[in-house]
Amino acid sequence: MQKPVTNPPVDRSALLRANAASYTAVALANIGREFPADVWHIVRGPDDLPARPRDRTPVFYGSYDWHSSVEMHWLLVRLLRAVPEAIPAGEIRVELESRFSAAALAAEARFIANPDNRNRERPYGWGWGLALVHELAAWDDPDARRWSARFDPFRQALEGNFLGWLPLATYPVRHGVHANSAFAISRALPCARDRAAAGEPGLLDALVGACDRWYAADADCPGAWEPSGFDFLSPALTEAELMAQLLPGPAFGAWLDRFLPGLAAGEPRALFTPAVVSDASDGHIAHLHGLNASRAWCWRRLAEALPPGDPRSAVARDAMARHAAAALPHAVGDDYMVDHWLAAYAVLLLA
Repeated sequence: MQKPVTNPPVDRSALLRANAASYTAVALANIGREFPADVWHIVRGPDDLPARPRDRTPVFYGSYDWHSSVEMHWLLVRLLRAVPEAIPAGEIRVELESRFSAAALAAEARFIANPDNRNRERPYGWGWGLALVHELAAWDDPDARRWSARFDPFRQALEGNFLGWLPLATYPVRHGVHANSAFAISRALPCARDRAAAGEPGLLDALVGACDRWYAADADCPGAWEPSGFDFLSPALTEAELMAQLLPGPAFGAWLDRFLPGLAAGEPRALFTPAVVSDASDGHIAHLHGLNASRAWCWRRLAEALPPGDPRSAVARDAMARHAAAALPHAVGDDYMVDHWLAAYAVLLLA
């Protein structure tokens, strides 16, 4: 069986520094762009109409939809931590200080705890929300410490959502869009580990328990069936990336042998082949740019999790390079259906 063509290695640090300013510019524009807005609302009576986005969610109202706004705020904090010299750090700090007020974040906590809204964002928005919480908590910076304290009600609301949902979730969601269970848990895990280290293990125990019952015995993943027409996540690779965080080195290698047994030979080919995006102005087709970016991130994580001598590590690095080359040119400057979210996945890959 022919193996994938080897690609030049990805210099993530250089690419991040070269593109950080453009990622910052699109994120700042996005979080301030209130319209168009995808406002989901269950109308429960003739007078129950949705409020203006800014009034409903005073922090996360831009970027077309709630979870994309959360992603863009995460992007800005991540870049402040990773490459402050490559971006207008002072401008970003002023913007975040104006947004991250205690009152506004308390409103966001109420919004995401509301059953109508939490079901809409379950679990994708929750995972990104806890990723933002973790990014602030892990940053040794005076502004970050002040903002992190203000985020506490928001964190508690998201934790409550996970803790209420996971015991009832008999099965995971395995498709490649927002409801994917593995990706959201992966995004939430660092925050859960922070809380466990602080003496509050409940969320971590719930997340790990769900992964054990859903994924530990998985084998022979049908990766050749990917992608679906509007995936932005790989069901196979997001699950593998998650399990790489949960299983120690040899145990993960053995699990991956069972889950994707042809990986060292470049099989299934579908997982190694970037998706074709025929129309970036179509919001669903544009998702496939995100599939290429998130696959690149997953391949990077698998390469890091496997020992250097493992042949799967080399093919994972090659696959990362191939998907990064397909995705990164589109992170900024395409249609708004791409621009309102894709840069977050570029930063997830590079930072």
